[in-house]
Amino acid sequence: MIVWINGTFGVGKTTTAGLVNERTGWRQFDPEHVGYLLAGNLRDLAFDDFQDLPPWRVLVPIVADEILRFAGGPAMVAVQTVLDEAYWDELEAGLSARNRSVFHVVLDADEEALRRRIDGDRNEAQARQWRLDHLPAFVEARSWLTRSADLVIDTTDRSADEVAGLIVEAAGPLLDERSCPGR
Repeated sequence: MIVWINGTFGVGKTTTAGLVNERTGWRQFDPEHVGYLLAGNLRDLAFDDFQDLPPWRVLVPIVADEILRFAGGPAMVAVQTVLDEAYWDELEAGLSARNRSVFHVVLDADEEALRRRIDGDRNEAQARQWRLDHLPAFVEARSWLTRSADLVIDTTDRSADEVAGLIVEAAGPLLDERSCPGR
C-alpha cells in the first residue's frame, strides 16, 4: 500500500511523513526525485513544473512499485503535493495497474496558519515566496482533494506528532486487512 500524503506547501507533509516512518518503519518515497531525474535529462525542453511532464506521471508509479518490490515492506509513504486532479488520477491509475492500493491523505490548515508556517520555515526559507504564490492553487484544488481523500486532517491546531498518529491509526488496520484477509 502507498500512503500518499498530499496537501499544500508548508502544511507539514514532510515532517509528518518522517514521524509516520519513525512509528512504523514504512519506507519513504519522494516523487520529487523522479522529477529531478527528468529535469536533469530534459534540459533542452521548456517546462515550469516537472509534474506537467507526462513521463513524470508514468514513472512515479513504476519507481514506487519497483522500490517496494526490491526492498519489501508493507507500505510506503509518499509525500508530494499534487493539485491537478487529472494528474492525481493518472498517478492513482498507474499505482493501481501495479496492484498497489493508495491511501490518500490530505493535510489541510486554515490560510493564516499556512502563511505563519511558511514564513517561519527556516529549513527551506528560499522556497517561501514560491509556496505563498501557490496557496491560491491549493484553495482552488481543495474541493477535489478532500473529495478524493481517504483521510483529511486539519493540521491548524494539531502537532505533527498528533497528525502522524491519526494517519497510522487510520492506515495501519488497512494493512492488516490486506495482508491477513478474513481476520
